[in-house]
Order: sequence, then C-alpha cells, then structure tokens
Amino acid sequence: MKRLKLPLFCIAFMSILSCTQDTLILENEKESNLKTTTSQELLTIVQINSIIDRQLKDTGNFSWDTVSDQVLWSATVHGDNILTIGYGNEGESFRTSENQRLLSSKNEIIQEVLAFEETSLKTTLIEDDAILNVIDVKVSIIESISELRKRTDIRYLEPNGYSYFTNDVFPQNNRSSSGCGFGGSSLNTNDYRTIAPNSLVSWTYDHHNIEQAWAYSSGAGITVGLIDTGVSSSQPLLGSNFNDGYSNGRSIQKYGTFIDSVWPWSSNYDGPHDKCGHGTSMGSTIASPRNDNYMPVGVAYNSNLISYRATEDVLLNDYHEKKGVKNALRALARKSEVKIISMSIGYPWSIGNVRDAVRYAHARGKLIFAAGGTSTEITNWYPVIFPASMSETVAVTGITDDGTYQQCDTCHDGSQIEFTIVMERDNNNSRTGTVLGFYNGDTDYVGGSSVATATTAGIAALVWARHPGWSRDQVLNKMRQSSEFYPNRDGSKGYGNIDALQAVQ
Repeated sequence: MKRLKLPLFCIAFMSILSCTQDTLILENEKESNLKTTTSQELLTIVQINSIIDRQLKDTGNFSWDTVSDQVLWSATVHGDNILTIGYGNEGESFRTSENQRLLSSKNEIIQEVLAFEETSLKTTLIEDDAILNVIDVKVSIIESISELRKRTDIRYLEPNGYSYFTNDVFPQNNRSSSGCGFGGSSLNTNDYRTIAPNSLVSWTYDHHNIEQAWAYSSGAGITVGLIDTGVSSSQPLLGSNFNDGYSNGRSIQKYGTFIDSVWPWSSNYDGPHDKCGHGTSMGSTIASPRNDNYMPVGVAYNSNLISYRATEDVLLNDYHEKKGVKNALRALARKSEVKIISMSIGYPWSIGNVRDAVRYAHARGKLIFAAGGTSTEITNWYPVIFPASMSETVAVTGITDDGTYQQCDTCHDGSQIEFTIVMERDNNNSRTGTVLGFYNGDTDYVGGSSVATATTAGIAALVWARHPGWSRDQVLNKMRQSSEFYPNRDGSKGYGNIDALQAVQ
C-alpha cells in the first residue's frame, strides 16, 4: 500500500519512546496487575503507545485483551471515551435473524454501563449495529471496564476512538495523509505498451500475462467492490466515460460511508468522492476503460465497479474510518451482484468491528482481497497487517521484477500471503504500476501492496467472468493452481505470481 510521493502506510513507529522507558512502563503495569485493586491513574498516550510498541515488537501482534484494565480505560478516555463492545459467544460476529439471547446480552451490557456511568441511554449509546453484534458506548470510569471484563457474553472490548498515532501535545491528531497524493506523473515510454484502440498497458501486466488473458475474458458481467478513499469526481474515465471504447455495457456506482468529523456522534457523511487519490488509483487498476485516449487500462476493463469512500486515507486510525469500513463491508456483503471486494487499506493489528464485518462478507460468499502492508524502509520488520492477516481474506504483496521474488522496498510479507504481483522496477522503486491520475487527462504511478491487491482483484474478475457459475472457492483455487509455486506454498510469498492467461484458459 504505497504511493510514491507520500509512501503509503507511513506508520509512525519512529515516534515511540526508547526501549528503556518501554521496559519501565511494562514493569509498572505488571506490578499494577498484581495488586488487588486496579490503579485509577490515567496513563498518558506516550505510556500507552510504549506498551503497544513493546508487544508488537515482542510478538508481532497486539490485542487489547492482553492489557490491564488501567491501560484499556486510559486508551478509552484518550479516545473520546468510546468503547466498542463485541457481544455474544466466540465466533458470533453477526446475526442472520433476531436472537433473543443476543438481544438480552446487549441490553444487559448497556444497562450495566448506564448503572456505573450514571448517564442516560441517549448520552451513552453511540452506535448499535443492525447486523453485527457490536455496540459503541461512552465510558468514563474504570469500574465500567472492570465489570464488563467479568462478563462471559462479551467477545472483545476495544477503545476504537484511540489511535496509536496520536500524541500528548495534540491528542486529537489521530488522522494522517498516508497514501494520498493528487499530482500526476508523466509516464516513461518503457513503462507501458500501446494496444488497440490506443490504450496503455502497464509494464507490470506483462509479468502476469494479463493482456494475453484478455483474449478469453475482460471481466464482463462481474462486479468488484472497492473499499478505499473513494473515486475522484474529476476523473471522467471512472465516471461519465466509464463506458468508452472496448469497455461497454457496464456500470460504476459510488457510495460513501465515511463521516468527516472529529465528533464520534456526527452523521456528517463525506460523500462518495475521493479527496486523497489512493482510491482513484485502485479503481483505475481494477477497471479503467480500454479506449483510444492513450490512458492506462484496468486489469478487468469490462467489469462493473462499486466504490465506497469508507476512509480518509489507507490507515484505519480514526473512529469514523473504522466504522466507515465496517459499514462498507456490510453494505457490499448484502449486494448479491458483488463477487469480489478489494481492500488496499489496513492497520497494524486487528480491529474488532471491522473483523466482524469481514466475517459477515465472507459468510455471504465474497472473495475478499487485502493488502499485506506497506511502510517505510525502517519498519519492514512488521508482518502482514490487518485485515490481510485474517483467514477470511486473501493477502497480497508486491515484489520487484528481478526474477528472484525480491520484496518491494516497502512491502510486507509473511505466512498469510497468498499471491505476489510484480509492481516495482528492481533498479528504480519509483517505476511502478501505471494508472489514471486524479484529474482528467492525468496519468500516474502507484506501487506497494496496494496496487498488487487491486491487480489481483482484477485477475479474479477475469477468472469469474470466464466461469460465471463458479463459487468463490473455485475461483480462488483456479488462481492458486495458476500461480508459479503451486502446489507448493512459500513461507512468505504464498503461491507466488499468478499467470492470468493460465487462470482463464
């Protein structure tokens, strides 16, 4: 997940304190856990982040389930007092019909919070999901969290208003511009080929025989859902001119689930249009038209596209971004025409309500592709990010063209990776995949596991269009069988590069 002018997923690990301070804070937390009474001292953001950072570096993962009541409460308070509660038994991420037991659990949980907080329902209940077993409540006292943790009908408690990327000076600064950029780039002539009727084929496609696959399939009749920052209203090839040239008889729909506000109770939806640039690049990679405008063509240039502006950028560090992605997944899951979902967004560790929504979409048969992660060079130690780390998603990462499966400069890999896509020149990491720019007539480059994921979603659309009666598992298995390492699987690169031609034959 990278844009070259502003590297995507620029995770701010460099802001974390020294290991000495980390150790001291962890020792204090251990001592606190040994006491019979929970400390009610509010930890600072720096202290909380140091605890998170140490767990990430020690285990490669972080979970709010493993911290003390004091840490969870402190993070909740620093995150606008928002506590997200996943209720029900383990595995009960959603409900398909009314369930009296779940309804009773939810009501009891809410009443317990109201009793401890001594507030009204209107003040306390922020969100009550109609399908997922998730509520968001306002919590200000530590006893509420301590008592909730004793319940056996709660799957998780998470401070969804808290961001790892905040700081004590500006605690409200929990947003970023990761992956964003509006400026186009002139394309080097070595980075594309011109094909009929004057469309530009990215050099990256040649490593996967995508143009050759077009003799069998162009993605017609398949709808891909894109959850990202939206699609630019200034790019007509992803708007009024979506049907143009060889691309015809298809549709593009744009929706918005992101709320642009620092207030958790706001309903100020930001609309469907991209204000970052990242979603436009992903939409272009998947489905930009094949026409005579001398513009980059998408992998599945005849597929339908449904775009959701669910997040401000690629890093899900804001409460409304997490909720926006949750709601976008839920909406796409209920659209029967959607076969594939592409998500080049994420976070270092699991987000409960998004995880529940992924499971809901997966249960409804969607093939979900997610980016393995991209960061700055000094943070490549981090493994596959969420939600690509989930078993319900298909994780993708990017590699260079050196022929040895060299990881791209800022890409993450690991055991969860299923596929790789060539998206970066080995001798020049600014020469990546070619896409439409944000504005009419512009072109651009985009790299990282973001474009690798969107490319893979496009290949899946080609396969599914070739076999419209197939199930998700049949499509995924065909893609695996058409990859370089199959039937073997590499420990960090999965099945390797997909041969799109073989996948559609």
